[in-house]
Amino acid sequence: MDILELNYLDIEEKKEYQNIIRKVLEKCFKEEKLENKKLYVNVVLTNSKNIKQINKKYRNIDKETDVLSFPMYEKEELDNLELKNEDVLGDMVISIEKVESQAKEYGHSFERELAYMVVHSFYHLLGYDHIKSNEKEIMRQKEENILNKLNIKRNLERNDIKK
Repeated sequence: MDILELNYLDIEEKKEYQNIIRKVLEKCFKEEKLENKKLYVNVVLTNSKNIKQINKKYRNIDKETDVLSFPMYEKEELDNLELKNEDVLGDMVISIEKVESQAKEYGHSFERELAYMVVHSFYHLLGYDHIKSNEKEIMRQKEENILNKLNIKRNLERNDIKK
């Protein structure tokens, strides 16, 4: 069973995107003991214009963002979930334009920024949030754990994927 369904919306397909996303999701599934749950994540890579439209339609926020997460289950449901067939854990929509600009802004690699978007969205799909400071701390620890185990560090000088 594949844990990733990857779709491109108005952007060029790149194997590097798929490789980064798959690597991060595999580690996330393993760390959260979801690898045998018959779940997968639907990821849509798009541009700033499209993510702005999606953000307005589903969240009533008329501005572009970097990532949107649409979970299919409540946090409590996942603990006892037994599926007979494959099912989607949730949808991620990621703006590749925002990933590129934020990587430059924060001074680290494209790989690091895309990996962070994926792990951040993954934990939203599991029901974690960062509104309250105690929840934010738990979510950030989980995110950093994944990125550290993959050896994807902040402030790298290399540029993994060029436009």
